[in-house]
Amino acid sequence: MARIDDLKNILVDEYATPCEISAPPETPLTSLVEKMTNEGVRHIPILKAGKAIGIISERDLKMFQNVEWAGKLKAEDIMVQYPYTVVTGTPLDEVAYEMSRNKIGSALVIDLDEKVVAIFTVTDALNALIEILRGEIPSEG
Repeated sequence: MARIDDLKNILVDEYATPCEISAPPETPLTSLVEKMTNEGVRHIPILKAGKAIGIISERDLKMFQNVEWAGKLKAEDIMVQYPYTVVTGTPLDEVAYEMSRNKIGSALVIDLDEKVVAIFTVTDALNALIEILRGEIPSEG
């Protein structure tokens, strides 16, 4: 079974989901809904010049689903600006702590060039917790 010290060595990268889709800020809301539904994702980073400038969650989209003028909206109109980002190699406990403390549903994992490489969500955190509680995390030494 893993010791507490072993758990501090777990990196966010180990549980984050590779980020294979994104959208530019001018993407129409209707296209975002379609893209997220087709890809089966609940969060989508909004990128400008390859850098994350926002994020939209399924919950953000639901707030506008019955609004008659929603068809005129674009990603930049509803995105959460300045998304929480962490660099690859950040300890999982630090990311989970910040997300919990600040009620954040997801973290974008970026490389040293600030390119989004993965997304870490509350669901990913729960999956990590399940593995830890079941003793599925290998111990060092």
